[in-house]
Amino acid sequence: MPANRAGALAADIIGAIRDEIITTGRFTLPEFGGFVVRETKARTALNPRTGEQVKVKAGATVKFKASPNLKQDALAGLKKAKRKAARS
Repeated sequence: MPANRAGALAADIIGAIRDEIITTGRFTLPEFGGFVVRETKARTALNPRTGEQVKVKAGATVKFKASPNLKQDALAGLKKAKRKAARS
């Protein structure tokens, strides 16, 4: 597949996911995980550069939660990579 076609396909997929998150507040890919919109409360935070307190407005963020299968496969891959590195 040519790079420009792959880029357009990826942009279409990401656009569809984005639209679903905006419309329903969530999107799930079976065997991969899910995205969900979470509201954040207004709070006071510290500016790390100056140390002064700053007020942060309430808002929203998108969280991702990996599926149990993805977590299991990722852990198996990590263990395999560590064993391979130990042999080298």
